[in-house]
Formats: sequence, C-alpha cells, structure tokens
Amino acid sequence: MSTEVGYGQERGVGVRVAFQGERGAFSEEAAVRLLGQEIELVPRPTFDALYAAIDDGVADVILSPIENSLAGTVQRSCDLLLARKLTIQGEVVIPIMMCLIGASEARWEDIHSVESHPVALAQCENFLSEHPHIRRIVAEDTAGSVRNIVQGKDASRAAIAGRYAAEFYGGAVLREHVEDNRENYTRFLLLSRSMEIPPGANKLSLVLHLAHRPGSLHAGLEPFAKRRIDLLRIESRPIQGRPWEYRFYLDLAASTQDPEVSAALEELRARGNEIAVLGCYVAAQIAV
Repeated sequence: MSTEVGYGQERGVGVRVAFQGERGAFSEEAAVRLLGQEIELVPRPTFDALYAAIDDGVADVILSPIENSLAGTVQRSCDLLLARKLTIQGEVVIPIMMCLIGASEARWEDIHSVESHPVALAQCENFLSEHPHIRRIVAEDTAGSVRNIVQGKDASRAAIAGRYAAEFYGGAVLREHVEDNRENYTRFLLLSRSMEIPPGANKLSLVLHLAHRPGSLHAGLEPFAKRRIDLLRIESRPIQGRPWEYRFYLDLAASTQDPEVSAALEELRARGNEIAVLGCYVAAQIAV
C-alpha cells in the first residue's frame, strides 16, 4: 500500500508532520500555519533525522527550513533536500522575532552566556557584538535551548528563540527583537514522496549540474531568459567528491504545466545538462 501523501491530503486530521527541533520551535509554528491545528507533530533532533523521518515510518511529510532573509541558506537542509530525493509540495514563510530567554527567575544583568542554533545566533550578530561579555554557545535548535535553560535553572544562562518557546517551557523573556533586522523571515519547505503538482502551482525549484567550461552558467540560464521566465533565486553548492565542481539551485516563477517551461527544460537537457526537478508548488505569501 502506498504511503505517499499529496498536497491535498496532508491537511487532514492526524497527518504526521516531522520538523527539526523540540516542541515550541519556529518550525512547529510554521507547520501549524501551513497545515492547520489538527496535524500530528513529530519533533526530530537533527536535520539528518528530519530528512529520514518518512523512510523511518514516523512521518507522512516533513517541514524543513531552507533559507532565512538575514542568515541565508540553511546549508544542511539544502544538501539533504537533493540527497533524499523528496519532492517539494508547498512552502510557508513566517516572520521571526528573536527573544533573549532566561530561566523563570533570571535577570538581564546576570546573563553571561547564550545558546541557540547557529542560524539563530547569526541572525542576532549585532546584539551579540554589542554585548561581548556574553559567551555564545551553539546548540541543536532554538526551542531545545530554551528547554535546557529553564530546566537548568541557571540564572547566568540564556537562550535565543521565539516567544512561543518561552511560553511553552515557562521561560522569562529578558529582551525582545534581538535579531539584526525586524524584516526577518524564514522560508520552510513541505516535502513528501508524492509527485503530485498542487492546484495553482506557480513556483519551480530545480538543481542544475553544468559543464565546467566558460559560459556554462549563461547557457544554463538562457533558455529561461529568452522565454521571459523569472529567476527568483540562484545558489551554488559544491559537489562532494568532485572538487571545484558545483550544482546550481534555482527557484523560478514557473510551472512545469506551462509548455514554455517544459520547452526550456527540454532545451537544457538536449545540451547535455543534468537537471533534477525538486518540486512545482504554490509560492508562499509572507505571514504576519
């Protein structure tokens, strides 16, 4: 019996949605915003465990952060997206307000260390630079850092995470908006084994492996440019085991159901380029 869950099904009661981190994480908030309150949440400790959740039989779909508007791409998530051969079924973008959170009796004046996920720490570089006496500690995730701080009851330690995590674990919010810029958003991808294209799909994600020769990137983008297909994002990632060779991740304002897009992909393949379609889905609107 197939275990594939398509975009129309995962909004049902009890659909198992895996996310990276502990309860109270930003990923949990994103999952609920995208799929509703009646899903079954499946916390996973690491990105590797997250991307294995469907194969492990503990989840029907996964929700993974892929990029932040301040810190950039979540590199491990980007690499696993291709390696696990899952399909993007949707996306959600949520605003990120970072708080400095201590144990219930903690005071700002007593804080000497702060811990969080490295992406969260990177989003708060200005705040941390202004307070060099506060030692940075890298942790697996934001909400888990809050849980550890609250359970440890050490008034000199704090975590950086969202307000929801503070409320979930009973922590004290010592400072709000410690992120570098209030225009701070994280984009999450909904991934499954399904190849279904959701109704209204208007965004296409691809990976290109281009020949290592002058002009190859120009040639790789030209089939889209001449058809006036808008390139939304491009990023290169090194290919393991092949030094100085790169894959290019592309997001396009396009659908594979458009004949012009299909023609562009066929033209690229005819030129000998390797193409992996990561998904065709509905572009997210920024949540408020």
